[in-house]
Amino acid sequence: MIPVRCFTCGKVISNCWEEYKRRVQEGENPGNVLDDLGVTRYCCRRMILSHVELVDTLAPYQ
Repeated sequence: MIPVRCFTCGKVISNCWEEYKRRVQEGENPGNVLDDLGVTRYCCRRMILSHVELVDTLAPYQ
């Protein structure tokens, strides 16, 4: 689960996650995808680029 807002600046970034993930899996350059989505601040880019989906991994242990 990606955070709704960037921890540093407070910009909403969760609305970009699904499209970012889909386009990167199709083979596009992550930097270009972030530019197209309007994620230009370094702090917001860090939030998306460093995110790891752990929900599917941890779900069996609930």
